[in-house]
Amino acid sequence: MTSETATNRRQREHARYGAATQQEFDGSLPQPFPRQMGPRAMEYLAEVVDSGLTCDMVGRFEHAFAEANGVAHCIATPGCTPALAVLAAAFDFELGDEIVVSSVSDFGTVQGLISAGYIPVFADTAPGTINVSAETIEACITDRTRAVLVVHLSGLICDMDAINEVATRHGLVVYEDACQAVFGRYKGRNAGTLATAGGFSFDAEKTMGSDVGGCILTDDDELAERARFVGHSRAGEMIDHFGRVHTVNGFAHRMTQSTAAISLAQLEIIGPQVEQRDRMIRLLNAHLDEIPGITALPIPPETEVYSCWMAGFTIDPVQFRCDVEEFGAQVAAGGIPGAGPMRYYLLPVALPFLDEAAKQQRFPYSQPPASRNYHYDSESCPNAHETLERFIRWSSFCDRYEPHHCEQAASIVRRVAEENRI
Repeated sequence: MTSETATNRRQREHARYGAATQQEFDGSLPQPFPRQMGPRAMEYLAEVVDSGLTCDMVGRFEHAFAEANGVAHCIATPGCTPALAVLAAAFDFELGDEIVVSSVSDFGTVQGLISAGYIPVFADTAPGTINVSAETIEACITDRTRAVLVVHLSGLICDMDAINEVATRHGLVVYEDACQAVFGRYKGRNAGTLATAGGFSFDAEKTMGSDVGGCILTDDDELAERARFVGHSRAGEMIDHFGRVHTVNGFAHRMTQSTAAISLAQLEIIGPQVEQRDRMIRLLNAHLDEIPGITALPIPPETEVYSCWMAGFTIDPVQFRCDVEEFGAQVAAGGIPGAGPMRYYLLPVALPFLDEAAKQQRFPYSQPPASRNYHYDSESCPNAHETLERFIRWSSFCDRYEPHHCEQAASIVRRVAEENRI
């Protein structure tokens, strides 16, 4: 390692998670931290300790979460990224197979499928939204496509009936990243239960925040067994007179007993919290939509309960003297913690190592196993790029909001809009 490389690494600012993401936030609007904890959290944690780690708290959480969502199987994991990685491995596609993925999301959505040797193909968003549609997904399907990974970003649920219909016609698996949409409801069904499987997050900053944690939900018995085998048991199979044999590459992505205890306690209080988020985001959006040049994220009619994790709006750039970055900075200075653009959510641009691998045709972009050339940039998803260039979010939206907070937040945006209006 050169001294220059070592210096660069020492100076690198690492991404932050949990309470650390909001430690610098200030202001009178509600913030998620410190989190409200389920009243029985200490009871469940004490049970783990008092049992000498012999109680099956993970199993209890899995049963409770599956039952609450009306599905057969819950496979608990240490986080959302491991949950989606386990699913990618459990599907057992071929190296170089394509997975159509939402283009606006977090790296955790795709880490597992990249590690499994699959090729992500990013579907554009529907115009004016941050979510994919059946039409934008179908435009990406080729003879190498094997699955569609749909992200319900910010808690807005994609039109899953239409997406499932397209996938069925093409013989594709559909699964959901519901990490930002826990207990959101679409046509009477919960997010994460609308396709073959769903991945969830219980990281501290998420809607059902534990210390960390995640899980998989599915009604598919065979997939659930393979997810446990590959994801929990490191694909270790016991053979008589020999012992453990690892038949494929696997993980030890098991949720801890302590995380399960906290998650179980959080599950017991999540219902009213999601209902409050739904009421408040609809009220906030109504206030924002009254401001000329400001458009709140549209809530599709099929989203019966919006389990909103991240509020946001777009600005009409022709109406204001400042760009989206300056507008966001002024909103943040006005009292909305963490307000600003989220360009980094455009995955084709946020993952330059993928484009570099594709350009150099490094595995799995070599041919074979790849069947064609790939590239990743903003031009491949113009709707998503255009929307994110006008989009401002604040990550401090939470279930502590009351109507007067919605009015206060909207007044901050209105004041900034008027001060910068052309």
